[in-house]
Amino acid sequence: MKRVIDGKIYNTETAELLHEWSNGCFGRDFKSCAESLYKTKKGAYFIAGSGGPMSKYAVSCGNNSTSGSEQIEVLAEAEAIRWLEEHDGSEVLTEKFADKIEEA
Repeated sequence: MKRVIDGKIYNTETAELLHEWSNGCFGRDFKSCAESLYKTKKGAYFIAGSGGPMSKYAVSCGNNSTSGSEQIEVLAEAEAIRWLEEHDGSEVLTEKFADKIEEA
């Protein structure tokens, strides 16, 4: 997936994949949702996500109907860290963000 946002290209084929997450609903399930966190070569973070017509990626098709879609969302570093915390990305956090986390 590739999108231009604010004059910058976010491309899943050229960025580093850091972590993947899915809600466990697959295939044609209307609630399916999958997201992947990426880091560009220049250090920008983004989520590439997709989902069914009853997921957060639902888009209106008119006549009170929805369809699934795929989108890219740009994140600040702090948002990327928060996303990893919320989506079981502890391994990536300790490997890539060791200087941003501390012992409890």
